[in-house]
Amino acid sequence: MSTDRLSATGRARVTRLNTLTGLRFPAAFVVFLYHASLLAFLGTPWLRSGSDVHSYYRAVHHAGALGVTFFFVLSGFVLTWSARATDTAPRFWRRRFLKIVPNYLVVWVLAMVVFAAPHTDMKIGLLNFFMLQVYYPDFSVNFGVNPAGWSLAVEAIFYLSFPVLLYLIKKIPARRLNLWVVGVALGILATPLLSTLLVPKGTAFMAMEPATSVNQYFFSYILPFPRVLDFALGILVARSVMTGRWRNIGMIWSGALLVASFALGYFTPYIYSSRAVCVVPAALLIAAGAIADDEGRFTLFRNRVMVWLGDISFAFYLVHFTVLEGVWKLLGSKAYSAPEAAALLALSLAVAVLASWALYELVERPITQRWSNPKKKPVRQRPLAEALPLAAQRAGEEV
Repeated sequence: MSTDRLSATGRARVTRLNTLTGLRFPAAFVVFLYHASLLAFLGTPWLRSGSDVHSYYRAVHHAGALGVTFFFVLSGFVLTWSARATDTAPRFWRRRFLKIVPNYLVVWVLAMVVFAAPHTDMKIGLLNFFMLQVYYPDFSVNFGVNPAGWSLAVEAIFYLSFPVLLYLIKKIPARRLNLWVVGVALGILATPLLSTLLVPKGTAFMAMEPATSVNQYFFSYILPFPRVLDFALGILVARSVMTGRWRNIGMIWSGALLVASFALGYFTPYIYSSRAVCVVPAALLIAAGAIADDEGRFTLFRNRVMVWLGDISFAFYLVHFTVLEGVWKLLGSKAYSAPEAAALLALSLAVAVLASWALYELVERPITQRWSNPKKKPVRQRPLAEALPLAAQRAGEEV
């Protein structure tokens, strides 16, 4: 058996990390809470104007960013954990394409029908359709159709780069992996600082965060290339865990640190709280969850309900904003009191869960099960971990 399939103790590693699957839904849920707060800023104030709107927004204003950052790190970790030595880059890209693109396009159509079409011009619509919205420092483009869709455009870059990143990171000696983890984490922490020092502020500022430049936020948070560091951090942490080099602090302490870092976000500029503050605790929690699963220890997120919610979380993440808009419009297009808004939010959550279940059962799962793997035995291709050009391999480059 390949050493990549063994745990640090020499046992066969578990292949499905149910705790990490279960953690996906809480990450998607905090994005749901954040997007609900944005409706007032986007012209659909489901809370009455005044203190109710702003108090709710301040309570969750960096929750969505926490969820997105968690997903980016988690993606690198899980793909590395599940990578097979005999896999090939084309097969990997095929699976990821079938996993994300059909759901993305279905929800793009739903969003256009439910709310986006009247105020979305053809250019913005097509840029979002082809996942190109993340290359323009303009919020009307970035979030023009389905505001949740931008992160899938970023993930597409992750998936394209994964074969090369995995090849390079697997060449790092095990004893140096944690140094690389620290270095990449420092790079993530430095990104907001560099954006404020090097990127011109411009004339556009965020409606909900008037002190934050759109240009600087775009570079630090939305542009895919700096966010590759989040993905690479997940790969490095996974490799550290797999080689037995990771210093695990457990899920309780990791969770406590994540809560503490979230609280710290209320006292830091938005450009920092939206990414840098929570990324290290998120990585610690992901590693702790994987180790707990690999060692067969109990966690709160490995039960049947949480795993099911985790399975539909990708669909939930994509469809929830469209549901929020649709429910609000169907129930009268008015602003509500705080208790009414809480009930409306609970109803929207229930509808979003049902819609994501349908999307998972009718689109995501059938397509991935039917077409993820080719029927015929493919011609011998280069393994995923050896996806760099042959010249680079012959040179035996060390990282």
